[in-house]
Amino acid sequence: MDTTVPEETDSEAAPPVAPFSQLREPPTTQRGARTRAALVKAARKVFERDGYLDTRLTDITKEARCAAGSFYTYFANKEEVLAAVLLEAQEDMMHPGTGRVQGTDDPYAVLEASNRAYLAAYKRNAKLMALLEQVAQVEPEFREFRRRRGDAFIRRNARGIADLQARGVADREVDPMMASRALSGMVSVMAYNAFVLSEEQEQEGDAPVDFEGLVTTVTRLWANALRFPGHR
Repeated sequence: MDTTVPEETDSEAAPPVAPFSQLREPPTTQRGARTRAALVKAARKVFERDGYLDTRLTDITKEARCAAGSFYTYFANKEEVLAAVLLEAQEDMMHPGTGRVQGTDDPYAVLEASNRAYLAAYKRNAKLMALLEQVAQVEPEFREFRRRRGDAFIRRNARGIADLQARGVADREVDPMMASRALSGMVSVMAYNAFVLSEEQEQEGDAPVDFEGLVTTVTRLWANALRFPGHR
């Protein structure tokens, strides 16, 4: 399961969505930039439609309406174009998190806003998140990337929890890192179940996920677990 969790905006650069080591330098001409952009857009559509394993490079070039040989001008293989697809989604997958609870901010309100932003972005990118889960099972570099990125987010949320503990907002008897792993993982799993698996469940007649109910639930569970004032 993808362990992506809400990010906070602080002085540390947020971990990237894609393994940038796989990406080439962008083209310098407008025509080249347009062709590359068309390939990336087409790749996302085909990946999300057919899955990583069943996608062929000819499917991508056909969707992009460009010559098959043009693909290799910009990308070496499926792994490289997938990294580009993930990079395109990076801005939409950045989220505020617990580290933004500063000064007189209401910790519960900030936590709720963070969870809402994260879940909304996950919902918009559900097919891409499912794709990343699939490719991580077969491509070691993406699996290692996902693990490192998830660990980085968990460490950042752990620092946010430690800050809340120092301010007397969160239970000081819990280990910040363990709490972050448990709570962040909970939100990630619930998001996966709600937005990736829900399509199959709805086809079987189940009711669609209540988005606001999901936000409320995960936020209350976070607050209750950390024993926020008024949630003990």
